[in-house]
Amino acid sequence: MHTVCCRLTDDFLEYSKSQGNDLSTPMPQYGFAGLSAGDQWCVCAPRWKEALDAGHACGVILESTHMSTLEYVDLADLRAHAVG
Repeated sequence: MHTVCCRLTDDFLEYSKSQGNDLSTPMPQYGFAGLSAGDQWCVCAPRWKEALDAGHACGVILESTHMSTLEYVDLADLRAHAVG
């Protein structure tokens, strides 16, 4: 469920990589240039919640985050990390 629209941070990217989900390394064979801090990207709701619980959550673009995210994350947590 890639339902959380995020504004990525270096901290989140490093945490995600340490958990086995490397979003920053380019993979040209798949046409993937890699992501950097400041990029917007949709991530799995459980992965974002995991990062939140570990103290590494990045900002959330609420207007672009799907309502089904609420099955995994409290609205108050999403609002607390909302960015414009």
